[in-house]
Amino acid sequence: MNRSDTSFPVTLAAAAADALLAARRRQEVRARVSPDLNVSQVDVELGDAAAIFPGGTAVAWPDLEEIAGDENGCYTCADGQVEKIQIFSGETQRVYTLYPTSGAPTMLISGIPMHRIKDTDPHQDTLAKIRAAGPLAGRVLDTCTGLGYTALAAAEKGAQVTTVELDPAVHAIIRRNPWSHRLFATPAITPLLGDVEEVITTFADASFDAIIHDPPMFSLAGELYSLAFYRELLRVLRRGGRLFHYIGNPESKSGATVTRGVVRRLTEAGFRRVQERAQAFGVVAVK
Repeated sequence: MNRSDTSFPVTLAAAAADALLAARRRQEVRARVSPDLNVSQVDVELGDAAAIFPGGTAVAWPDLEEIAGDENGCYTCADGQVEKIQIFSGETQRVYTLYPTSGAPTMLISGIPMHRIKDTDPHQDTLAKIRAAGPLAGRVLDTCTGLGYTALAAAEKGAQVTTVELDPAVHAIIRRNPWSHRLFATPAITPLLGDVEEVITTFADASFDAIIHDPPMFSLAGELYSLAFYRELLRVLRRGGRLFHYIGNPESKSGATVTRGVVRRLTEAGFRRVQERAQAFGVVAVK
């Protein structure tokens, strides 16, 4: 998940732009920054008109001022242009924005971050989910692709991953994210587009050895917390297979309420050993 790709466009956020501007003010001739949102570090030449990255990409100083002034945005820099990584989806009527952190970026869905970013970062958040899911091998269903971090991490563990995303706009964000664009070039990952509530009905019984269910918050996708959907999860999971269901902060009032409902409905659906995993903000269960 944290590999550099020199063919990927220079992608910057405020921290890198600030560092370049500060080095220029100190009249330095080069500075070391990340060209890919903290995946790697490179030495950048500080020219009169622009900062020049390895490979020849030049980012003009006024453009760097613009990037530095937006602490909530990530920008693709190519062909003398900078473009914020943000898309309005006609499919869901939501705005998706790639949002920088001190590690891997997260994505804002109409202003709401889809990963934990307080006292952690999206990469560490993903690793906590993978640990809670237990040893991953064989066939794994990732019900909600998001930025693809979970699917990539599971594939790196040796799993064959099927991952489902509702919105084509999210796939477009993934392709522009240095941390997740490899999703579409990883042979062990099959990315599908569609409503997982419908797509799951096309899978055969016992199709998967493990499931990672990381839906949007309850208020955005209540159907993915329903008894009917949990019964579908049970159906496509092999006997003895393990489910990890991300929910949210169990210590918050809303998180505690949702967690109680999830535990009750998973049990009613037929899952066994339904247990909270507070450190991963979710629950695990076994078929």
